[in-house]
Amino acid sequence: MSDLKKYISKRKKRDIEFAEDYDQGYERLKIGILLKQAREEAGISQEQLAMRLHTKKTAISRMENHAEDIKLSTLEKFAAALGRKLHVTLS
Repeated sequence: MSDLKKYISKRKKRDIEFAEDYDQGYERLKIGILLKQAREEAGISQEQLAMRLHTKKTAISRMENHAEDIKLSTLEKFAAALGRKLHVTLS
């Protein structure tokens, strides 16, 4: 385990607020990364995707870099524009 992982683990144990914020932030980051990876795997630019979704390149960038409060319907459109389907799992 790296020093960073050890630090995060210890801090999460002693600071509940940090733990909650860290986990929520990580999940938002992970969604943005998945969106960017899917777009890149489809071989299209943010601008091309924006045209398919009838929006601006800045909106695509915001989704990929600040994945907060994205509507499920927006995620479905994003996936469809890439020729994919959205699957949601509750755990």
